[in-house]
Amino acid sequence: MKFLKDFKTFAMRGNVVDMAVGVIIGGAFGKIVSSLVADVIMPPIGLLVGGVNFTDLAITLKMPEIIDGVQSAPVTINYGNFLQTVFDFLIIAFCIFMIVRIISRFNKKEESKPAAPPKPSPEELLLTEIRDLLKEQNAAGKKKE
Repeated sequence: MKFLKDFKTFAMRGNVVDMAVGVIIGGAFGKIVSSLVADVIMPPIGLLVGGVNFTDLAITLKMPEIIDGVQSAPVTINYGNFLQTVFDFLIIAFCIFMIVRIISRFNKKEESKPAAPPKPSPEELLLTEIRDLLKEQNAAGKKKE
């Protein structure tokens, strides 16, 4: 459930960097993902719903007419193309989410490494030497008593 919550948070936030990553990666892999959806994912889904090719789904508003021996094109609402585009978007968004999630986990691991303690300043080194000398003098004075 955390995975779905993370995905929802990612998809709904308006971070400019995340949006830029989405645009760049979406553009670069758009053709690959479109082919994945159209050629690999959609045929089995079409088979499950009765052999329907989603890109062929349309509502015809006006049938073609023949005017002066020329046939006009039908007027259609191609909702199948819209469905195909929505599937493409969801898969692209999911892939980008996975990449960003992996990168953010990697960055968290780098941040959790403890930083090396800073080197002491020259003043601190001098004060440390003075402290050590005073301890030696006190120890030597106590041995004489």
